[in-house]
Amino acid sequence: MPVRTLPVPDGLDGDRVDAALARMLGLSRTRAAELAASGAVRLDGREAGKSDRVLAGSSLEVDVPDERPAAEVVAEPVEGMDIVHDDDDIVVIDKPVGVAAHPSPGWNGPTVVGALAAAGYRISTSGAPERQGIVHRLDVGTSGLMVVAKSEGAYSALKRAFKERTVEKVYHALAQGHPDPTSGTIDAPIGRHPSADWKFAVTSAGKPSVTHYETLEMLPAASLVEVHLETGRTHQIRVHFAALRHPLVGDLTYGADPVLATRAGITRQWLHAVRLGFDHPGTGEWLEVASDYPEDLAAALDVVGGDYR
Repeated sequence: MPVRTLPVPDGLDGDRVDAALARMLGLSRTRAAELAASGAVRLDGREAGKSDRVLAGSSLEVDVPDERPAAEVVAEPVEGMDIVHDDDDIVVIDKPVGVAAHPSPGWNGPTVVGALAAAGYRISTSGAPERQGIVHRLDVGTSGLMVVAKSEGAYSALKRAFKERTVEKVYHALAQGHPDPTSGTIDAPIGRHPSADWKFAVTSAGKPSVTHYETLEMLPAASLVEVHLETGRTHQIRVHFAALRHPLVGDLTYGADPVLATRAGITRQWLHAVRLGFDHPGTGEWLEVASDYPEDLAAALDVVGGDYR
């Protein structure tokens, strides 16, 4: 049974063990509590109960069971996952928060491929069995637009387009404070965090990573920014803005202010994939789709843009 060692970040200081585990491993609060109740969680070397409190800098060790084979896709409807575009070659979805792109070890929640299977969609069989049709991903805690290949030709064409960086990926993010300069490019390599393998960091040994941003609106405590990705590293936007010392509102994993997150009523990073554009793999014509902010992000934006100081 694999063991995960998780240093507790400052943003989770004082949280219950089950709440901290849910945040760090992407589990439900109930599943995290079950792990603690089974004796699978240790806090600084001693067995921890679900209601014990963690301290910043302490260490959680978790025995993580492989509860689902990596290749198993469970057909499960996902409430709030809208179909934005659908044809013989592709389907574009608006992914809600809390949904993974595909099954993976340690994740037993809903997935995009599972939701499409439940809705009767037949997608490309290219790719690993658990991620067939998936040509790019969004984090579980990030909402917005994703394209999934339905035909084999579309899968190959879209994989090539993402590799060659001809796809336009546009995000809106709410970053703490006011980035200076207000517009610019972050060119910094990203790799595994040297002391926490469950997150990422700017590191000299990382892969080249380029993020372009422009401030759309300055608010009292934060800035609404538009982000264009040149590369597509895991957690890229989150890591790059944390490296600027302007973490995304609600992103406790990467150093966000928990007080601001609580007042804004947000329990995940404020990040949404608002636009996606690419050459259609079947027609060759440019296709661009857009997505509105979901309710939780819109409400948080109203709060942060209002009376918070």
